Amino acid sequence: MDAMSDAAVEVRNLSRSFGRKRVLDDVSLTVPRGCVFGLLGENGAGKTTLIKHLLGALKAKEGEVQVFGMDPVRDTVDVLSRIGYLSEDRDMPGWMRVGQLLRYTRAFYPNWDPGFAEELRTTFRLDKKARIKQLSRGERAQAGLLIALAHRPDLLLLDEPSSGLDAIVRRNILGAIVRTVADEGRTVFFSSHLLDEVERVADYVAMIVDGRVVLCDKLDHIKDAHHRFTLRFPEPQPEPIEFDGVLLAEGEGREWTLTCHGSLDSLAALAEKSGAQIVEQATPSLEDIFVARAGARELAK
Repeated sequence: MDAMSDAAVEVRNLSRSFGRKRVLDDVSLTVPRGCVFGLLGENGAGKTTLIKHLLGALKAKEGEVQVFGMDPVRDTVDVLSRIGYLSEDRDMPGWMRVGQLLRYTRAFYPNWDPGFAEELRTTFRLDKKARIKQLSRGERAQAGLLIALAHRPDLLLLDEPSSGLDAIVRRNILGAIVRTVADEGRTVFFSSHLLDEVERVADYVAMIVDGRVVLCDKLDHIKDAHHRFTLRFPEPQPEPIEFDGVLLAEGEGREWTLTCHGSLDSLAALAEKSGAQIVEQATPSLEDIFVARAGARELAK
């Protein structure tokens, strides 16, 4: 990862419990400036709790959180002035019309760009006179993204930005994210349980399982370090195949598919040493890697 001086977000050894439930467990990650950073995890994994710490809505009791080198609780105004935020529940006043929402939000941000706001409104086909409560779920998500983007924040925080939305709306939202980063070199941090979405747009990925980060790196590095083999043995194998680097073994009898982490040549040599023939080798999808990592975490409990 980049040096801390280049980080938009720095989280060190952050833990959080609510009652007896450990929601975040010793989480550490770095978000370099100017990248799209995807936080990947199932619902309830701790993603929203982490984002609330970045917003200063929760104070770090164990560990440390910094946004642009500042404490989001102590330096709330300075931090929030540089953040655009879209929550999963799209919490906006239902009685307001779209035009009123834009004027209301603009008052909080000196850097609000009215031309950019109008460009986004036109792109999303949002009627200025429509009331928020009358918008569809997709239109509310796009209205929320509009007000998060229009002041051109240094950091855009998106919590499940396209959850429950149709494919067209999801692509519009992701397109706006990519344009923001590509055109202005700003930083996007977004959480999602939609693995194909993360794989399509993220530069960096962190995987969180039961409140613990199980993997955090550049997406290209993650893909390059994981491999998927289909092995065929001369005789049926009664138990899952185990050797160094295997995260998940699926199959039965003579044919098994392994999701592995490590050097491709070393893994191939170990597979052949086990007496198997490699009948197929491929780069696993991000979904394959997540399932394997999550499964390995469950087995380690």
